[in-house]
Amino acid sequence: MNIRFFAALCMVAFLLSCKNDKVVTQENDEVTLEVAFEKMTLDNGLTVILHQDHSDPVAAVALTVHVGSAREKEGRTGFAHLFEHLLFLESENLGKGGLDAMSARIGGSGANGSTSRDRTNYYQTVPKDALEKMIWAEADKLGWFVNTVTDPVLAKEKQVVKNEKRQSVDNRPYGHVRYVVGKNLYPKDHPYNWQVIGSLEDLQNATLDDVKEFYRRWYTPNNTVLTIAGDFDMEQTKAWVHKYFDEIPAGEEVAAVVKQPVTIEATKKLYYEDNFARVPPQLTYTWPTVAEYDKDAYALDILTQYLSSGKKAPLNKVLVDQEQLTSNVTMYNYGSELSGETTISINAFNGIELDSVAAALDKGFAIFEKDGISQADLDRIKAGQETSFYRGLSSALGKGFQLAQYEMFAGDAGFVSQDVKNILSVTREDVMRVYDKYIKGKPYIATSFVPRDQKDLILTGSTLAEVIEEQIIPGAEESFDASILATYEKTPSTFDRSVEPHMVNLLV
Repeated sequence: MNIRFFAALCMVAFLLSCKNDKVVTQENDEVTLEVAFEKMTLDNGLTVILHQDHSDPVAAVALTVHVGSAREKEGRTGFAHLFEHLLFLESENLGKGGLDAMSARIGGSGANGSTSRDRTNYYQTVPKDALEKMIWAEADKLGWFVNTVTDPVLAKEKQVVKNEKRQSVDNRPYGHVRYVVGKNLYPKDHPYNWQVIGSLEDLQNATLDDVKEFYRRWYTPNNTVLTIAGDFDMEQTKAWVHKYFDEIPAGEEVAAVVKQPVTIEATKKLYYEDNFARVPPQLTYTWPTVAEYDKDAYALDILTQYLSSGKKAPLNKVLVDQEQLTSNVTMYNYGSELSGETTISINAFNGIELDSVAAALDKGFAIFEKDGISQADLDRIKAGQETSFYRGLSSALGKGFQLAQYEMFAGDAGFVSQDVKNILSVTREDVMRVYDKYIKGKPYIATSFVPRDQKDLILTGSTLAEVIEEQIIPGAEESFDASILATYEKTPSTFDRSVEPHMVNLLV
């Protein structure tokens, strides 16, 4: 029995606890996973994916909107992430405190949201008898929300987001690396040229009209996937979905996205003296690669893991063991909807010149070019990836996430089976092929981030990177009165949505 097949079998007992999930073992030891679901599309375009999982008395609800920073306008960046914050505050019928307050009352867990380049999602797991409440609340976000956003509400939340940017980016060691890479890897008109969190200037300049225009353009049923996974009655849940979502009008038609891979003509080396980096200089290389779910993405995932993870990894052998330049090498492939990138990041020891790190990287790559990857190492890495894949589906919420992800970005919620097949089908030849195609001798973006006054450590030939540093001006923040209650004309409905649904104990 090979290592990959053994690892897969270790997950079978857990997966089969959900009677609607199937793990099919074929004669050639290939394992196929099937996650049963029902899909329906409402007249307003809302895609609904329902997966029953009776292993625990809970239901996970996720609302995924096909809008991230990639659908923002230049000069109005950060709006997608701003809305992730705003939609937790209040809606017309849910009232003050929004989902957080309701979650505390009903015993929910994991109420949260996240924003990427390509989507924004909102999710929570609740006791199954609170499912109708969650469907009611999620519908309120999509049809009865934007009127509650007033100038004071916007002013307050802009400050929250700006402070988050200061803490996670501006005032953090190496916090500007991704900004520098994005500006130089992607052309100015490419939607990945700017960062998800946006710029402080754009956030400050955002008006109430700007915000409402963004919401009405993208937060529409026909641009959204509602996923419900867990222990529920299928027909009753469908009825609730229709009750709360049917009357929300469809929005403007949303065109399908077109892949936008990038190429760079020559290696570009940039440096920045980081005010918050106290000791180690950091070197990163980033190559343009492929979008998520591209066939080559799977081989790139294995390549990057093999080169940098574990004692046997070629890059670790040289940089950590032999030359003792660093304690760790990080390398990963990151695919998004439109394109992708592969990155190496190394924090060198104090005082190490980054030219010596670059030379050591070349030595590590040379070892890989000579020896390649063994079948044993390939099987080991695929077994780990397969196990991680199954673990990601171990909860109702995890399966809900993945079904929405596949529906939105792979075009089919049932892509789960093909996804794991693609992981397992990677060959040694594939790993070497993608190395030759995307990494070996190919142009890349190199960044040298060094502590202030240690410019002598940067990569030879580097030029100064353009980084916008905020000017701290006391009293410059917009003032607001958070106690002012929003006044607005309520959005009409065919029934009284201000009445919160009761907890319903269903035996399913």
